[in-house]
Parts: sequence; structure tokens; C-alpha cells
Amino acid sequence: MAKCKILYTEDDQTLAFLTQDNLEQNGYEVVHFTDGLSALEAFKSQSFDLGILDIMLPKMDGFELATEIRKRNVEIPLIFLSAKTLKEDRIKGLRLGADDYLVKPFSIEELMLKIDIFLKRSQKNILPEAKQFSIGAFQFDPQNYSLVHHGEKTKLTQRESELLQFFIEHQNTALKREVILKSIWGDDDYFMGRSLDVFISRLRKILSIDPSIYIENLHGIGFRFTVKPN
Repeated sequence: MAKCKILYTEDDQTLAFLTQDNLEQNGYEVVHFTDGLSALEAFKSQSFDLGILDIMLPKMDGFELATEIRKRNVEIPLIFLSAKTLKEDRIKGLRLGADDYLVKPFSIEELMLKIDIFLKRSQKNILPEAKQFSIGAFQFDPQNYSLVHHGEKTKLTQRESELLQFFIEHQNTALKREVILKSIWGDDDYFMGRSLDVFISRLRKILSIDPSIYIENLHGIGFRFTVKPN
């Protein structure tokens, strides 16, 4: 079985060496870059299974790098590792399509756990069935991560697709936050809860052009996804 190949950006050479060494000892193939531009050029020409991105990088920062990666691949899991601790930075990272955001100093054990979870989900292909859904005026194709509304296509990230499919399969049902989190993220900690809020906000914005579809906040419980009949 081929090793999982990780794109890793970090301009702190000491931290990069320690992190790369730990990951390689655990069986991962790690390709390290000290600036965002070199990482992007490599991403264009090579195949990677997962990306670990620092934010404060020379030539191209991690936010811009993630944006460029997402333009080319909406499926690859992305994890930010950063010294930037502001909530706004975390939210920005998630809005750009990252799957997680760990703050330095981080636990290498936690990082490897996250990598393992995201790679398993990616390899299992949580959305494997070649079926499509009609929701209101939208056609949702979970396999290709797309929503089509009157011929206009919107690309989704894998996480957005997973969440939307989960909502569709549980329409008109009160869904507890912890149930959604454990089903999609495998965990229900505080930061994963913040991630859920970001992705729900993004889905609401995308779906807002069809007033028959809404995601209702249920105070103290969670959410309900509803599609009014035409």
C-alpha cells in the first residue's frame, strides 16, 4: 500500500524538522516547503493526499495558498498549523475551506490523530454513491461536490457536501449539534462546534437564493433542515 503523501509548509526549520521526522516515523511521506509559492508550484505538478499549512509564510501566505489549492482541488483535506490565535484567523481559515486549525504549540499526537481521521474519510470517500438530490430548485451532486441552480453551478468543499447530504437525509428532523459533529467530524469539542457554525453559514448563503430551503436554529438543541414543497 502506497504511503500517504503530505504537503507541508513551515518556515521555522527546527519545527519543520521535528514535525516532518515524527510524521515520517509514523509512515507518512512528507514533502516540506519553506514558502507558499514553492508549495503551490509543487501542488500543480504533484499529487498529494493532505496539506498541512502554516499561515505566516514568505512569498505567499497560507491563506492565499489554501485559496489556490481549493481552486484546483476541493477534496484534499487541509489543516492549518499557526501561531495566529485570534478567533478571526481560525474562522478565516475555515471559510477558505480548511478542515481544521491547530494553534502552535501543538501536540504531535493530536496532529497525527487529525491526519489519520481526515485521510481515512478521504480514502473511504464518504460520498461514494453516484446519486443526486433535488432540493427546491437545486440539483445536488454529492459525488462531484456541486450544486446547480437554473444552470448555474456552485462548487462545494468535501466538508460542505458531507454536511449538506447529512441534512438532506435527515430533512424535517431536529438534529442535535453533537450528533451532527460526531457524524461529520467524529468529535464534538468546542472548536469543531465553531467549524460547524462556519459551514452552516456558508451553506445558508449558497442556498439563500431559494426561499423554500432553510436551516433553522433550534436554541439549545441544534438545527433543522427544511425544504418547503412547491
